[in-house]
Amino acid sequence: MSWIHLDRQMSAYSENLRHEVKLPDESCKKLATTIAADVRFLPREIKDEIGNASPVPIRSRLEELQAFQGWMELAGGLKNPFVTRAQVITQNYICFVYLPEACFAILRKHAPPQSAAKKCSTYLTDNPIRAFRNAIAHSNWHYRQDFSGLVYWARRGERLDEQLIRFEVDSQTLSFWQSLSRCAAYAIYENLD
Repeated sequence: MSWIHLDRQMSAYSENLRHEVKLPDESCKKLATTIAADVRFLPREIKDEIGNASPVPIRSRLEELQAFQGWMELAGGLKNPFVTRAQVITQNYICFVYLPEACFAILRKHAPPQSAAKKCSTYLTDNPIRAFRNAIAHSNWHYRQDFSGLVYWARRGERLDEQLIRFEVDSQTLSFWQSLSRCAAYAIYENLD
């Protein structure tokens, strides 16, 4: 499979990938290709362990991701505030609840230490994205007054007795997080067979 289209899309985020995810320049230019290779060359027993970590088959996960992509393309052509809000909810659930639980958490444990797959999986399951994921999962978020991003509340750590803290994420940062999540998931799922 050619990853040129996703590589090109993600190269727009090269600065974020270099500074936040700590990827080298070459990986930033060809992120999907690099992650795909990282996963393709994992030992068979590791791929099997990743595949067996969930009762849902990898193929079903990929189909769900493709169906989500179809919905985003269909809805993107509709200029309707209700559809846009449904897109935001759907995209945030898929990118920050579904995919981290189904994909990134397990790959983070098994990918080679300095690989793009490991760095992206770690980035997508650590704070601040982890806190955002918890806010989405527990309904602790709303739009900024001007719709330029989201306001959310989450705990910094894992202790339930911690106070919820207010955070904000602007639309550009959120777009980066979402794009990275979708790119990584495609490259991972397509190469776990």
